[in-house]
Amino acid sequence: MSETCAVRLAGVWKWYRGTVVPAVRDLWLDVRAGELLAILGPSGCGKTTTLRLIAGLERPDTGAIEIGGRVVAGGGRFVPPEERGVGLVFQDYALFPHLTVEENIAFGLRGFARQERARRVQELLALTGLEAFRTRYPHQLSGGQQQRVAIARALAPHPAVLLLDEPFANLDAELRLRMREELRRLLRDVGVTVILVTHDRDEALALADRVAVMLEGTVVQVDTPERVYHEPRTREVARLLGQASFVPARVLGRLGRSDIGSFALEGAEEPTEQVELLLRPRDVVLERHPEGLGVVVDRRFVGAETIYRVLLRCGITVETSQPPSVELAIGERVEVRCNRARVAAFAGDERIGLAALLERLGRTRSADTEAPVAGGTDGAAAS
Repeated sequence: MSETCAVRLAGVWKWYRGTVVPAVRDLWLDVRAGELLAILGPSGCGKTTTLRLIAGLERPDTGAIEIGGRVVAGGGRFVPPEERGVGLVFQDYALFPHLTVEENIAFGLRGFARQERARRVQELLALTGLEAFRTRYPHQLSGGQQQRVAIARALAPHPAVLLLDEPFANLDAELRLRMREELRRLLRDVGVTVILVTHDRDEALALADRVAVMLEGTVVQVDTPERVYHEPRTREVARLLGQASFVPARVLGRLGRSDIGSFALEGAEEPTEQVELLLRPRDVVLERHPEGLGVVVDRRFVGAETIYRVLLRCGITVETSQPPSVELAIGERVEVRCNRARVAAFAGDERIGLAALLERLGRTRSADTEAPVAGGTDGAAAS
């Protein structure tokens, strides 16, 4: 992937008339050429406003926006949407109901010669698998087919950047999963830079090369899906990305102990006596043991796996996904350990570095000689 910057937002602020709180505040974001970047955040965080600012449908109050190294907004300059070289697919697709599939795709090619326009439409019909539907109208298409028409229309004039606003919001769950795979294949074949806005973490993690997490009008973390998920910068990011449990641990120097194992802190700038380790549901292994530090308090069978809730000695309840081979009863005592070599450690709200697990806690030693780490309320939190 090229490291050339396709889109850059530098210190962008945007207020809507009559509001005190900015929709976007001090936003800095670089999008690499050829990548698929997902902007992930809850409703009202400013992600759609960000997309509209890039498209030219909104003007920033301060800051600058560049596309392909050209300033399109800021410093007294404002390039209109049709001159920015971007394609935009709205949440409702915004197809023209009175035009056929091929006419919808051709709509953005009005400045092309007739022969070139026909060639480009045929190319996109083949690319999106819509050749058999070329003469149909939008109301005669399924939701997935309408989405492909909207994407083909946006791609028709060879945009430098494709902007997608919640593209799967109007699809049912089964079709949404299938369309994710189709969309990723299609966009890889085209090779266009893509910015996808979504509030669905599964979409962001499955589709994106990088994820930009947006909260309260600004981007708080940008990284690969794996790093954002397993190494979130704050607790709020951790919870947004999925089920999160925070297990307390006692630290002496750079070494510590918890109910899920011993560990070493890396990169902690200041010594601390209390940290918390982030656990995801699939980070945990449960083993039946009469002297284990956890007790099964609930179980739910969901088909491919069983969801267990385990109360640790420290007072935290961990939610964990286990394969069908693990069969535990409510009230059964278990040993709980992490199956990841490294987990994120937090002091307060901020991550302080990675915690590298050193060993499993000795069952007898832990039960007999270790005082329980002070805990709190239930640490499982669903976003």
